[in-house]
Amino acid sequence: MPTSSRLRIIAVWLRTSTAAKTNQACREELKALVCGSFDDSDGSYGHRRVHADLVARGVRCGPELVRSLMRELGLEPCQPRPWRFSLTGSDGQEHHIPDLVPRDFTAEAPGQKMVADITYIPTWEGWVYLATVIDCYTKAVVGWAVGDDYKTPLIEKAIEMAARNHPLADDAIFHSDRGSNYTSSTFAKTLKKHRIRQSVGRTGICYDNAMAESFFAALKNERAHRTQYPTREHARRDVARYIEFRYNSRRRHSGLQYRTPQQVHDEYLNRQLTA
Repeated sequence: MPTSSRLRIIAVWLRTSTAAKTNQACREELKALVCGSFDDSDGSYGHRRVHADLVARGVRCGPELVRSLMRELGLEPCQPRPWRFSLTGSDGQEHHIPDLVPRDFTAEAPGQKMVADITYIPTWEGWVYLATVIDCYTKAVVGWAVGDDYKTPLIEKAIEMAARNHPLADDAIFHSDRGSNYTSSTFAKTLKKHRIRQSVGRTGICYDNAMAESFFAALKNERAHRTQYPTREHARRDVARYIEFRYNSRRRHSGLQYRTPQQVHDEYLNRQLTA
């Protein structure tokens, strides 16, 4: 074989070898970034959220590549448990409160529409109950309260926190299930004080309050079911950290195009300033 032909073959081999080494090095770097994002999420992110996280950092990659790398690395996000126990049932009385939401959990601005619900968390001391108020625009938990029971004072603390810390629109909507604590006359007075319109879903239809259910699923799947709480106070502090430092500020939400509630809120304020 002529020397020139041998040199061309060697040159092609070197280019191919170099490209292969470069691609492998890039792949290893991307694996490290994928692992970092997954670890930062406490093992809760699937490939779509990991991909969104990397893109937000300026990393160029596709979701299928991220999925492939996560499989290769054995990274499996924690999965939600299928069972759910409902706390709030009807008190058997007839309440003439309309459903102002009809499963439309969107809003045009923060403070226009909120959804609420109660769940329980086990501790070594017994149950602790969490009442939440979620803004439909940002998906952030804007009000919450933890207590030893799920009676009306607990949910009043949650809505009072929302009204105190977040501007509410005139005639804002507060949507919940048809539990006796939410439909009590005492709670109706609390909403009226803040000029909030009350809305309830149908009895036993979880889809009528699906947004609140979704938050509880995330909380339990990503945190509560993976943690042992010796005391109610331990649970309260851990839930507070999850809400304020994880869910509201860092967790990417599929309903927000994989942005965080804080990002959506900040983007809204920036648009108001430049309008």
